[in-house]
Amino acid sequence: MIQGVIFDMDGLMFDTERIWTTLWAPALEKLGLPAPCEAFVSGARGLAGENMLRHLRQYYPQCDPNVLLAAVRAEGKTALANGAPAKPGLFALLDYLEEKKIPRIVASSSSHETIQRYLRISGADRYFTDTVCGDDAKASKPDPEIFLVAARHLGLPPEHCLVLEDSFNGVRAGHASGAVTVMVPDLQQPTEEILSLCDACCKDLNEVLDHLRHGGEEPFPRKAAL
Repeated sequence: MIQGVIFDMDGLMFDTERIWTTLWAPALEKLGLPAPCEAFVSGARGLAGENMLRHLRQYYPQCDPNVLLAAVRAEGKTALANGAPAKPGLFALLDYLEEKKIPRIVASSSSHETIQRYLRISGADRYFTDTVCGDDAKASKPDPEIFLVAARHLGLPPEHCLVLEDSFNGVRAGHASGAVTVMVPDLQQPTEEILSLCDACCKDLNEVLDHLRHGGEEPFPRKAAL
């Protein structure tokens, strides 16, 4: 039975991934580096921590990956200064969870400052009592630690939590944590591997809400072997 919901943020709650995709080129140009190829841009989606640094080293070994990461984050701070559009169904889902008194938490690889800014600007901050960021976990997704930390913050065992994710590594992390894991695709459609790891794939958060409203005590039957 789902007793708490753990939300990813970028690409799941807010339409930020499309914006981040456009920011690599200007960041690289300012550093005097070649324009990014599609494999670099698509491969960077859903990465954080050491996984992101490894990705940057692979494609741009001539540049300190921390310098490159700082450059793209600076672009993002400007481009997303006023937040980003909410994904379809976000507030309807949050209203339902609040009505049913189901606790919610954000677990995102973004910084606490970024999470709080997006929540505050969008007005979603009132729905969440807590957030967990990448700095709160030693390992980044696909490691499950961030979701295990989030479940502890909710005071629930992970198997009683619903993880909502849009990225491949997020789904891998949710599955590894033991939580009910639902993918809501953003820029990437699920592969066979990802479909085998998530308990459901919904086109948007409105469909997630429909499952919760009409799916009884088990709106997302477990299909993935832990």
